[in-house]
Amino acid sequence: MTAETQSKAMPAARAGQPGAKPVPATQHIGFMLLPDFALMSYASAIEPLRAANLLAGQPIYKVLNYSATGGNVLSSSGTMVPTTPLSQAPTSLHTLFVCAGGHPSQWQAPGILGSLRKLALWGVRMGGISSGAYVLAAAGLLGQRRFTIHWEHAPALIEAFPDLEPERARFVIDADRITCGGGVAPLDMMHAMIAENLGSDFATRVSDWYLHTQVGQSGGSQRASLAERYNLHHPGLLRVLEKMETTIEDPKTRDEMARFARLSTRQLDRLFDQHLGKSFLETYRQVRLEHAHKLLTQSALTISEIAFATGFSNSSHFSRSYKTVYGVKPSEARRH
Repeated sequence: MTAETQSKAMPAARAGQPGAKPVPATQHIGFMLLPDFALMSYASAIEPLRAANLLAGQPIYKVLNYSATGGNVLSSSGTMVPTTPLSQAPTSLHTLFVCAGGHPSQWQAPGILGSLRKLALWGVRMGGISSGAYVLAAAGLLGQRRFTIHWEHAPALIEAFPDLEPERARFVIDADRITCGGGVAPLDMMHAMIAENLGSDFATRVSDWYLHTQVGQSGGSQRASLAERYNLHHPGLLRVLEKMETTIEDPKTRDEMARFARLSTRQLDRLFDQHLGKSFLETYRQVRLEHAHKLLTQSALTISEIAFATGFSNSSHFSRSYKTVYGVKPSEARRH
């Protein structure tokens, strides 16, 4: 027998290992798929549910796929997934995850927001995977709630909904809202959700099924640390780089940053040249332009608004700086 065949043959009682909860009734877990959704994020979410059914020997979870109008939905990698119209979602849904990709033009398809609000009123637990939290925010479902979103989409969400602040976490569970940053983070989120339903021992068995032996905690980082990303360990320089990333709209002067890091301006210049091979101003401009590039491709802000949001004095200055780095004007990048 293969491991999978053995698991199918296991009686339901085997799900109740020491420390596990009794096997509950089947939960209907829905996935609202938007065009160009991230296939890896989706797979990382549904596969643990499949494994839980196999290991329990009975259908603990039933996966249901939805879209705005039904039919096949194309993933980021070109895989088609058949779906049912979201308007036909049953009241039996336990949780609905909005699974979205990197194109905000698709994040507010007609009819979705009203349907999401209706399901929330029915008491359906609402979730977001990758950029799915943006859609929940647009539906008005994240007010006064803790949540997270993929780090790449956080700037667009913050600009569109300035009263909301996503956490820098792999996943966040806040009562009837459950969100994660995408990628492999759904594996961690589903471990927590299965543990909540069937106990931590059973959740560990599911994670072991996928060799997922290092389960990430909710508050774990979505990105490598600054030290890893820049391959440096000087504490003063790391403090300055972190400050750069948090003062994009209101850039600090070289003197201000030197005082903040308790360095002289000469020491600061030497550290940038020695460790990064770039000047303070070049590095700061690069950080701001990378942020601007995300807003150009993921938000509806005008170019003038993006210039202001990234600390440039006017759109002409921003356009020249952007073209120097990316080879095209901001307007051309947005059209593309």
